[in-house]
Amino acid sequence: MDETFASQLLAQHATPMYLFDGEALQQRVSYLRSKLPQGVGLCYAIKANPFLAGYLAPLVERLELCSPGEYRICQEQNLSQSQFVVSGVYKTPEFIQEILPFSPAIFTVESMEQFQLLHRTAHDSGSPVSLLLRLTSGNQFGLEGDEILQILSEHKDDPHLHFKGIQYFSGTQKTSLKRLQRELNTVDEFMQTLETLLGHPMEELEFGPGFPVGYYVDDTFQEDEFLDGFSQILQNMTFSGTITLELGRSLVAHCGTYFTKVVDAKRNHKQNYAIVDGGMHQLVYYGQSMAMKLPPIRHITSHSPGNEESWNICGSLCTINDILVKQLPLPSLHVGDVLAFERAGAYCMTEGISLFLSRDLPAVLYRHPDGTVEELRPHLETHPLNAPCHKK
Repeated sequence: MDETFASQLLAQHATPMYLFDGEALQQRVSYLRSKLPQGVGLCYAIKANPFLAGYLAPLVERLELCSPGEYRICQEQNLSQSQFVVSGVYKTPEFIQEILPFSPAIFTVESMEQFQLLHRTAHDSGSPVSLLLRLTSGNQFGLEGDEILQILSEHKDDPHLHFKGIQYFSGTQKTSLKRLQRELNTVDEFMQTLETLLGHPMEELEFGPGFPVGYYVDDTFQEDEFLDGFSQILQNMTFSGTITLELGRSLVAHCGTYFTKVVDAKRNHKQNYAIVDGGMHQLVYYGQSMAMKLPPIRHITSHSPGNEESWNICGSLCTINDILVKQLPLPSLHVGDVLAFERAGAYCMTEGISLFLSRDLPAVLYRHPDGTVEELRPHLETHPLNAPCHKK
């Protein structure tokens, strides 16, 4: 993003706002595919950024949805339900009964109770259902291995149930190839056990590798080397079916920028403070504790550079915790300047306490690869959500 484009954007759109770059998004998908073994599919977990589901749909094999709300988001954009993986630890009977008979989506199974719900609904509606059985990694998600074996032993010949494969996910920001090797060895061995039981291999393994994202300027993560090592692990697996990687932040983190304007500047107790019109309710970086880490930030100003000083950048919330970054070195800072926080494409906009203080939600913009900018959401008032709903 060059200075000319940034200035034009800010002349047309008020801060705070998010901008997601379509060209960067396409380049990211192409890069990941170039580093992974041929035939490995990609599944976008839209919880990372639901605004980008429609733009990623043509670029990936699957879209993972974890709630009725995420399902509605994709449905209203007329995205192909054949791409949907309906996941999540809580699937209401009403939701499953509503969509299963009419949807070619794949459904994950997180518990024996979920299996019974999906099984019953498939039989009652006469609609076969495709299932990914989630193997737990030792937390509240998924099924024990023995439960998966029980399900397959008792129901492998049920014409209403298509057991497509196994899903496994254990966390995010995993930088250890040794850990990923251990996880994939465990899953690989389990898949061989299932092959023995079924007499044939499962079709698919959907694996969440939790690829790390370097959010801060001092991160030393070497992604090329990491992905080369991970690809070799995949190639060494015994499992011969399709492998699909479920990714969120790794796909979209680098395509997002958050713009916020300096609205006040002061000096208290020999410390410089800048107040911006955004804040921690709209920008949350993974692992950023008390604003001590420095993400990539661009300073957009019409003023000439002055003496460099350190600034504490604070948001517009009435809480001492609303600090975006501490001791940010800048060559002068003025009211009206804009700070553009980069690598804000994943989770940053949805994990904040966006309803606190009833401030407006920022506008959301998308820059198409041809350079045109589309407004996906205008600034939205939140005070109706924090007030009693009086009927007229």
